[in-house]
Amino acid sequence: MIQWDWSIDGWVILVGVLSALSCALPGNFLVLRKLSLMGDAISHAVLPGLAIAFLLSHSRSSWSMFVGAVIVGVLTAVLTQLIMRHGKVEQGAAMGVVFSILFAVGLILIRQAADHVDLDPGCVLYGNIVQVPLDALGGQVPPVVVNLGVVLVVNVLFVGLFYKELKLTAFDPELATTLGIDARWMHYALMVIVAVTTVANFEAVGSILVIAMLIVPGVTAHLLTDRLGIMIVISAVLAVASAVLGHILAAFGPGWLGMNGAANTAAMMAVVTGGFLLIAIAFSPQHGLVATLVRRVALSSQILRQDILGMLFRWEELNRAGGRPAQWSDFHGVLGDSTRTRGAVRYLARHGLIRLAGPIQPSTRLELTPAGSTAGARLIGSHRLWESFLAEHFELAEDHLHEPAERMEHFITPDLRTELREQLTQPATDPHGRRIPGGDDPRLE
Repeated sequence: MIQWDWSIDGWVILVGVLSALSCALPGNFLVLRKLSLMGDAISHAVLPGLAIAFLLSHSRSSWSMFVGAVIVGVLTAVLTQLIMRHGKVEQGAAMGVVFSILFAVGLILIRQAADHVDLDPGCVLYGNIVQVPLDALGGQVPPVVVNLGVVLVVNVLFVGLFYKELKLTAFDPELATTLGIDARWMHYALMVIVAVTTVANFEAVGSILVIAMLIVPGVTAHLLTDRLGIMIVISAVLAVASAVLGHILAAFGPGWLGMNGAANTAAMMAVVTGGFLLIAIAFSPQHGLVATLVRRVALSSQILRQDILGMLFRWEELNRAGGRPAQWSDFHGVLGDSTRTRGAVRYLARHGLIRLAGPIQPSTRLELTPAGSTAGARLIGSHRLWESFLAEHFELAEDHLHEPAERMEHFITPDLRTELREQLTQPATDPHGRRIPGGDDPRLE
């Protein structure tokens, strides 16, 4: 069974955390700018930079490779913008054209140096994060930790110093330009940071984790908040948590499941950050599936309750001259005699909007209270105002007015009702000749 060893696992987690944080910071702005594929494009396009650096220097020196890769990474962003601007194509297509062509050029150049270069597909995908502790033998700090630490500091300084400029150019480039901020140069500065970050992380953690950490923490944070500052903090926390949990699950997860060996650490970190995204998709308080479902159920219940009030108001309006009181049997044929409908009736009774003469049965009498009459009048008034508006401004036939007004009546606010009355010069009746109640004041009934 694998045992925890800080001299090994500590270095792996530290590299993962540095990598995740350095990627997540600029990744927030890629998400906001709808440039999520740029990290993927750069990670593919750096291949010719690596090949050219080797052919020119005849060395696999990290610095020469790094410089070559960064230059081509920035070139990827520049060419993408040029193709978008002059080729009149959308952003995704431009990125696809650039990185596929540069990747092909890189393969050709690599072929020229095939006798001198060894390519490990596994290293390209997953990096060498698990081998970092070997560089720490003898008490030395692994070079990759220093490199990623420098990149993280640079990214923190970049985001901190240019936070206002990045925020403005991400949300409104035109406004930023009018305020004296060159949106184009801010874009290129961000692309330089992304290119440097991508290349610096490429060898250590591989393309899978780089792309995942550039985009997924930012997307997850964006689901949880609409404020940029909080979004950056959340993405950083998620990035760190993904790195730590990813390594723990990679090292010990197979053992917990009764399997031998360990999973790939970089891949597991990417899986964990994807897991956080799924949780956010499901449970985000504003945009999550559960919250959306709850809001839809609440809205559906509210509409049902309003429909009951509206039907009762119409009944009492038609029977003001001494007609019989409304009974449950007069409505459940239209609304359905379901548990949900009965629950809506009980809700209205509990909140003092209707009176129930005993348990809900076909012969049970229903009657609006003064508060319920006001609410019903407000709903029916909104319906008839909207019918009048459609008839006057869209010249719809009378038999085409009810359905759109039926849908709209639940969403007309007091301010909109006032505006409709003013535009229609305070109409007394709707196109069908029925009175338009006020609904905002019981004295208007």
